[in-house]
Amino acid sequence: MYPLIVRLIGIATGLLCASACFGQYSGGQDFDANWEFGGTIGYGIYRGGSIYAPGAQVTASIRNRFTAGAVIGEDLYDYVSGELRYLYQDGHPFIRYNGVTTDIQGQSHAITYDLLFHFAKREKRLRPYLSGGLGVKGYVIAGPAPYPQPIPNIVTLNGTNDWKFVVTPGAGVKYRLRPHILARADFRDYITTFPKSQIMPATHNTARGIFEQFTPMFGLSYVW
Repeated sequence: MYPLIVRLIGIATGLLCASACFGQYSGGQDFDANWEFGGTIGYGIYRGGSIYAPGAQVTASIRNRFTAGAVIGEDLYDYVSGELRYLYQDGHPFIRYNGVTTDIQGQSHAITYDLLFHFAKREKRLRPYLSGGLGVKGYVIAGPAPYPQPIPNIVTLNGTNDWKFVVTPGAGVKYRLRPHILARADFRDYITTFPKSQIMPATHNTARGIFEQFTPMFGLSYVW
């Protein structure tokens, strides 16, 4: 996990340092661009929940894996903008009990609309911001359920897709490399309730916890 994060940070740092090659660019009329389209790469790090049964507790979560996404943004005001985001995460649902981990092949797809609250006007090259968004996130199964189930008296992993309402607080920074090219670094927390139809507690057992996907992302965008 950590080598990948280090590589992603290195890529973003390289993009920012590359701006030094464009020292002749001084802004001007191209700073009035209103639209943005770009792509992102990153890594999803999960905080999951637990299944509680008499005399037993089972960890339930999603594996940490890479993310890839796209963003379409509209930047009409100096300090507030909005963007439609899509994010894919290649994470498998799993349960862990007595040191044994069992998973089912899966992934997630999140579609959100975020508001960005900038700390600098549109004509500035460096624009840090806070963000908040709402949308839907689908926990999608891409393989068969384990057979036999390891602990069916406590919890089962099912081949059922589970779509959830998602909240996405975050922060980030945009840096204009060229009149129509932005580099950006983002951090989002994708928060949903427990996907119980996919990681299903047995009768009379209880699922507790909020699923959070902590996601650092880096990307490039074209603006016009």
